[in-house]
Amino acid sequence: MSQAPTRELAQRVFAREFNDASYTFKESDDERAPLYLLLPTGERANRVFVVGTLTEKTDVGEESEYWQGRVVDPTGTFFVYAGQYQPEATNFLREAEPPTYVAVVGKPRTYETDDGSINVSLRPESITEVDAATRDRWVVETANRTLERIDRFDDETNEYAEMAREEYDLPIENYHRELLTALESLDETEADAEATA
Repeated sequence: MSQAPTRELAQRVFAREFNDASYTFKESDDERAPLYLLLPTGERANRVFVVGTLTEKTDVGEESEYWQGRVVDPTGTFFVYAGQYQPEATNFLREAEPPTYVAVVGKPRTYETDDGSINVSLRPESITEVDAATRDRWVVETANRTLERIDRFDDETNEYAEMAREEYDLPIENYHRELLTALESLDETEADAEATA
């Protein structure tokens, strides 16, 4: 059997849950072991897949280009950062004309602020422009995945749910409400489209 590392499955997660996540861990002492972000619904994420509206972009670099993008989904905002080590994502953000729908696959990154709170952002592996139908499918799929994680949360064999209970004092119902809000936003979008048609 090959010892080559396989790429981790990218987890679908809404912005609200992603931004609530602050705990990272490795599952071995190997320096090349993947770093995981612990999602409050009891799943580990080495990579995430998000789709939303790129609402703004800013070159926040001082010495060289370092782009910050704000990607908004129905529950909140993802902050995406790309610099010289993510040339394709950097090029995309440089050329993009917000607002536009984008799909982002990337790695979560946490950092501590001066006041001691933990912020989480995304370092993109890829950013692509997508259409509204793709965004809507992502919302439905992400709601389904979130619901699956919530349903498994009380399973005694779910070690990541146990970790989430220890690390986060967050009611799991929050994420159920968020996924319903996200799905309701699709109904509103459809109603708006029909009203303008």
